[in-house]
Amino acid sequence: MQKMVRTAVLGATGAVGQEMIKVLEERHFPTSSLRLIASPRSAGRRLPYRGRLIEVQALGEDSFRDIDLVLSSAGGTISKQWLHKAVAAGATCVDNTSAFRMEPDVPLVVPEVNPHALENHSGIISNPNCSTIQMVVALNPIRKEVGIKRLVIATYQAVSGKSGKAIGELLKQVRQILDGHADEITPSEFPYPIAFNCIPHIDVFLENGYSREEMKMVNETHKIFEDASIAITATTVRVPVIRGHSEAINVETRKPITIERVRELLSNAPGVALVDDLSRNEYPMPIYAAYRDLTYVGRIRKDESIENGLNLWVVSDNLRKGAALNAVQIAEVLLQKNWLKARGRR
Repeated sequence: MQKMVRTAVLGATGAVGQEMIKVLEERHFPTSSLRLIASPRSAGRRLPYRGRLIEVQALGEDSFRDIDLVLSSAGGTISKQWLHKAVAAGATCVDNTSAFRMEPDVPLVVPEVNPHALENHSGIISNPNCSTIQMVVALNPIRKEVGIKRLVIATYQAVSGKSGKAIGELLKQVRQILDGHADEITPSEFPYPIAFNCIPHIDVFLENGYSREEMKMVNETHKIFEDASIAITATTVRVPVIRGHSEAINVETRKPITIERVRELLSNAPGVALVDDLSRNEYPMPIYAAYRDLTYVGRIRKDESIENGLNLWVVSDNLRKGAALNAVQIAEVLLQKNWLKARGRR
C-alpha cells in the first residue's frame, strides 16, 4: 500500500510554488493533505488542487505541525529562518533556494544523476539552481562514459527565473516599445530594460568578476558530480524569453568519444530528449520546451579546435525541471526508497 504524505508548499503563491502544486497533481503524488503557506499578504488566496480550492495560510509557528514533507520556494532568508523549525516539527524539507546548497551535510540532488545522495539526509535537501539542473542531466551520461575535464558554458535564461513580476515587466516593456513609448520604461526587476535586450548579469557580482549565478553553476556541478577536478567557467545572460533556459555547453572529455556515441547515450538517458536533425532544422528551443518536463539536447558536434571536444545546446523549462518537477521527483525517490524520514528518526 502506497504511503500517503501530509504535504506543505511554502511559498505557494510564487511562480515556482504554483508550479509545484500543478506538478504534485499531474504526477498523482500521494498527498493525504496539502497545506499551502505564504506570506501574510498572500494569506486567504485560494489555489486549485485536485478539483477544489485550498486557502493559503500565513507562515507561522504552527505551519509545519503534522506535516511530513515541505516543498519550499519562498526565498533563502525564509528558508534559513524556518526550515530547521520544520525539521524539528518532524518534516523533511526539499528547498528550492540557495540557502543550504553548499552545506556539506545537505544533499544537492538531481534524481537522474545522484539519487544516492538522499540516503543519509538530515531533514533538509537542496534543489540545485535551475541552470545547473538541466546541464548535469544532459552531461551525466557523457561523464559516466568518458569523464569530463572542462566545461565552458554560456546560458540564455528566461525572465521567469527571476520572478513572476519579471514576466509582467517584460510584457509591459514590449507593449511600451511597440506603442512608441520606450522612453517611459522604468526597469525594476532588472538593471536595464529586458525587452529586445540581453543582460549579462544574473544575481550579484563577486570579487572575482563572476556573478553569483555563474559561480553557482561551478560549485553546484562539482558537488553533484562529486568531482572538484572538473574545470568550469560560465557566463550567464538574461534574455527576453518567458519560460525555458538555453545553454551552449562546450565539453572537453577525458577520453575520446564519437558524436554517434554521444547521440546514442543521450537517446537513452533518463529525462533527456534528443532533438538534433539539422536536415529538418530540428534543434531545441524554449518555445518547444516550455511547459514540458524533459531536458532537450541538440546541435551536437565536434569541437574541432581541441582534442576530445564537444559542443551541445541544452534547453529546459526552468520552472518545471529547473525547479518544481525536480523537487517533486526528489520526494518521489524519498518515498520509493523509504528515505522520507531523516536519519535518526525513521
